[in-house]
Order: sequence, then structure tokens, then C-alpha cells
Amino acid sequence: MEKHISDLLATAGAPADELTSDEGSFFDKLKEEFPLVLLSCVQLASKLFLHGHMIDSNAAVRFLQSIGVTVSKQTVLEFELMVFKCLEFSLNVLNPLTYVEMLLEVLGHNEPTIPIEHLYQLSRHVLQFITLERSSIYDTLLKTTTQSVNPSREQREKFVTVTEDRMLLGVGVIAVATFILHVKKWEQVVEELSHMTAISRRSIHDFTHVVVMHIVGTNSSKV
Repeated sequence: MEKHISDLLATAGAPADELTSDEGSFFDKLKEEFPLVLLSCVQLASKLFLHGHMIDSNAAVRFLQSIGVTVSKQTVLEFELMVFKCLEFSLNVLNPLTYVEMLLEVLGHNEPTIPIEHLYQLSRHVLQFITLERSSIYDTLLKTTTQSVNPSREQREKFVTVTEDRMLLGVGVIAVATFILHVKKWEQVVEELSHMTAISRRSIHDFTHVVVMHIVGTNSSKV
């Protein structure tokens, strides 16, 4: 007998004696496997953000055992594959924070003296600020890079690629966070970010300058 999710949800609040045997069996199986499905989702997410070494199969098995679920590593891997297949292996959904996290991961490996954990927390706030002030920040950046108060239409059209460059945004976020958190390390971080991404130091400097000026409330277009 074919069952649809909407049909099952409609019966979710029904008394146990009103459920059919098939429906009851479905919910029992769902309850039993839910921790495995949930953990598989967490594992996949951790691998996407380069933290797979923190939640490996051994750690997953130990965690499940701690909540009363006894499974093998093979079962954990099978459930992870099941989730993959359900999502049709379409997991590569990149966003600005993804770039920030990837860059910080590499930065922390290359420069162990950089306080990555604190830098990450501040970077999230900086990214949020830039997102909220996106139009004014990029407008100021356009005027700064073109050295024109009224950029031409052609200059604005070419600048679109800059506004859509998530790597530049990720680098800029980290540079701004470093400038605020540990200004003595700023030049070192800018040098490393430039080396990692091939984005010029001048571009990183300009981005940092504009964002910092907006943070402190200065009309940076006059600077």
C-alpha cells in the first residue's frame, strides 16, 4: 500500500488505536532510525566545512552508544550514503560564510600563531554587518577604486563582478576582523590571504579600509 508523507502527517496526532498496522510500523521504524539519520546529516555537514576529522565514524558510533543506540561503523556509513542519495548528491551549496570558514581553516594551518577561534567569531559579526550595509559599502568601494564620486555606467557594469566575488568578500571579512581583533597581525594576515587567493594586497587594503570606515560611521567616500 503506497503512503505519502502528507497522509502520514495527517495521522501523526491520532490515537494509537486509530493507526493502521502499516502506519504504526512506519512510525516505529522512523523513531528507531531517527538518531542515525540526524547524525548522518551532521557528519555530512561537518565534512562540507572541513571539520570531518572532528566527527568521524568512531566518534559517531561512540555517541550513538551513549544514547542507547548500538550500531556498527558499517551501518553509520550506509546511513550517510542513504542521505547522500536522498539529496541526489547535491550538497555543494556555497555561501559567503563557507568561504570565510575555508579560508580560516587554511590560514590556521599556515599561520598557527593567528587566533583563529576568536577570529571566526568576530568574522561572523563582520559578515553580518557587511550583508546589512552591502549597498552602501560596495558603492563606497566602487568610488574608492575608480577614484570618482560619480562612476560611469561602464565602470558600474564592470564592478558587478566585484560585488559577486565571494572569495573577495571572504578575504575582506577576515581582514577586517583581524584589523579589529589584532591589528599587529593585520599585515601578516593580509600577506597570507593574498598568497592563498591571488587577490592583490591593494584590493584587500581597500576593502578593509571601506568596511572599517563604515563600521565607525565615517563617510569614507571623502577619505
